[in-house]
Amino acid sequence: MPEKHPVDEKLPPLKMMTSGLQHVAAMYAGVVAPPLIVGAAVGLSAKELTFLTGASLFTAGLATFLQTLGIWKIGARLPFVNGVTFAGVAPMVAIVNQTPDKKDALPVIFGAVIVAGLLGFLAAPFFSKLVRFFPPVVTGTVITLIGVSLMPVAFGWAQGPNPAADDYGSFKYLGLAAISLVIVLLIRRFTSGFVKQIAVLLGLVAGTVVAIPFGVADFSALGEADLVGFPTPFHFGAPQFALAAIVSMSVVMIVSMTESTADMLALGEIVEKPADEKTIAAGLRADTLGSAISPLFNGFMASAFAQNVGLVAMTKIRSRFVVAVGGGFLVLMGLCPIAASLIAVVPRPVLGGAGIVLFGSVAASGIQTLAKAGLDKDNNVLIVAVSIAVGLIPIAAPTFYHAFPETAMIILDSGISTGCVAAVVLNLVFNHVGKSKDAADVTHPMEGGEDIAGSLPQNRAEQAPAH
Repeated sequence: MPEKHPVDEKLPPLKMMTSGLQHVAAMYAGVVAPPLIVGAAVGLSAKELTFLTGASLFTAGLATFLQTLGIWKIGARLPFVNGVTFAGVAPMVAIVNQTPDKKDALPVIFGAVIVAGLLGFLAAPFFSKLVRFFPPVVTGTVITLIGVSLMPVAFGWAQGPNPAADDYGSFKYLGLAAISLVIVLLIRRFTSGFVKQIAVLLGLVAGTVVAIPFGVADFSALGEADLVGFPTPFHFGAPQFALAAIVSMSVVMIVSMTESTADMLALGEIVEKPADEKTIAAGLRADTLGSAISPLFNGFMASAFAQNVGLVAMTKIRSRFVVAVGGGFLVLMGLCPIAASLIAVVPRPVLGGAGIVLFGSVAASGIQTLAKAGLDKDNNVLIVAVSIAVGLIPIAAPTFYHAFPETAMIILDSGISTGCVAAVVLNLVFNHVGKSKDAADVTHPMEGGEDIAGSLPQNRAEQAPAH
């Protein structure tokens, strides 16, 4: 009987629960931010905002189940956490602003997400064929960009909860972030085994305790939250289908599928179970089906969370069942608002300190992949150099594309997407167009100089496990 891959192992119950909770803590802020922003744009009351946030947590849990446990040909069956994609925030706010009656804005958004999700589900097997365009020189570049692109999120958290506040970026907040970072590093350095693996969770707890005397930890949410709550289907009204909104969210779906493909390739490398075309198709089906179902329970478009890829890279806990337990916690928090508020107690600066470790781990994994990409070849150096430069534009020069149409900003504002496209195109131009099969430069980026219309790269095709 073949040995079970670590991805398919079931760990002891305590380890499953604490490790799953650690995944939830790492992605909580990313899940609740989009509904808070969109809900505020619609003008929802505090109670309705809480409902919308709980719905996003609940649907993120359902999407995570689809991705990790899988049914039929749906789900990558990798340790992936799914949640609300931030790529859709700006287009959704634009839809809100363009809707004459704000009470219709959420139904219009939900209708557009349902259609975009169903179209994405149908397109998944065709979109997955892009895996042949992701040799190590491309995947390494994209993984590095994922980590680097997430860094500003951690730095923003470290500066405090409110960018408009006078004390934003004060020594108090930065100090708490630094303390949390140091705690995580000390636990990683001086402990071993299970304690070492949950260093981020312990760092978040310890950082929150340290924050209490400074008045940064806010426990008021615990007293205000209800014990039980359910995201009633179509709470804000039946979905409405507006063509402009559908087109806008369909473009977001393409961006989301591009990023999810890159994330699956990254995670496949990290857990040593390379994601082949079949795995990516199944993973994209889970993303898109999760997105189509989400609006039924008042949630938004779902996508894989890159920050949790960093957590897998750092802890070396590769079991998909751990992440499924995390999905269970998300569902619980969606059904029990008071449980959700426990995670909300963790101050943003504390999350920022831990985020530096998590997101940096993703970038480090990308660098490890690039080490296998044949950077002794000038062509590959150029591919990496230009692609990373293009991917860093939204971070280094946020107003760079200010003269472009607003619809184009959906793609251009994502450094991961633009860097990924640049790496794929440059790899084709430098390593395939006009190259003969025996050209020396071709052999590493795409094994054996295989035709891009042919099968998977040889090394990936041989390593990829069957499902």
